[in-house]
Amino acid sequence: MHHLGSTRSSLKSDHLLQTPDTFIRTPLAGAEGVEFVIHAAPQLGARFTQMTAEFTGGGTLGPTRAQRFLYVLDGGLELQIAGQTHALGRGGFAYLPLSAPHAVRASMPARVAVIEKCYERESGAARPEFVVGDESKMAGTPLMGDADLMVRALMPDGPPYDFAVNTMTYAPGAALSMVEIHVMEHGLLMLEGGGIYRLGDSWYPVTAGDFIWMAPWCPQWFGAIGKVPAKYLIYKDWNRHPLAGPSSASTPPSGEVR
Repeated sequence: MHHLGSTRSSLKSDHLLQTPDTFIRTPLAGAEGVEFVIHAAPQLGARFTQMTAEFTGGGTLGPTRAQRFLYVLDGGLELQIAGQTHALGRGGFAYLPLSAPHAVRASMPARVAVIEKCYERESGAARPEFVVGDESKMAGTPLMGDADLMVRALMPDGPPYDFAVNTMTYAPGAALSMVEIHVMEHGLLMLEGGGIYRLGDSWYPVTAGDFIWMAPWCPQWFGAIGKVPAKYLIYKDWNRHPLAGPSSASTPPSGEVR
């Protein structure tokens, strides 16, 4: 059905709202049985890449020149790493450092959020280690003491890690206590429910399936609307001085397995 060019999607200098009616699927070299919706990439001005990977059963990811984070939206994956095989179902996640050989295969049709970022090495810090987990088993922490806004951290904290990925769940009617303006950039995928997002000087209705990119210092605020909780997956760069830059992550790691 045609809507005469109407969409909620919007691109501004400091943010993007990308809604499912505007998604375009594309293949990527090295992947088999997977189509990608590329939400954020350097061409946009982002310092990371975020995609939704849509797997057929048996589909496999291709190589990456960066560290990689996976979060299963639907279906299931098999992850091989360090001589072990891990089954990831809905809400399962994994962090894969740049130097960690791994293979990713869909055990059934699946949709997966994929985040990739060139690694920024911290002098003297230990190398990051791979992480595999299940979001439903992670403890939640109230944001700024507000029990109606729960944060679940899916990445370890500390000097080895240069980005964070969290889920944030808002009770109906809950909202951020302030408009945030900061140096970090974000990639955000709405998982459940909906509400109103302020981005820059614009206000947008958002719902499950929408993607948002926020540049550094983009004014941002969210309030949940509706009778069910609102939940999103959010990426941010983290733990590095603003003058830090990517390491030699442009050199592909040796011994990668796909």
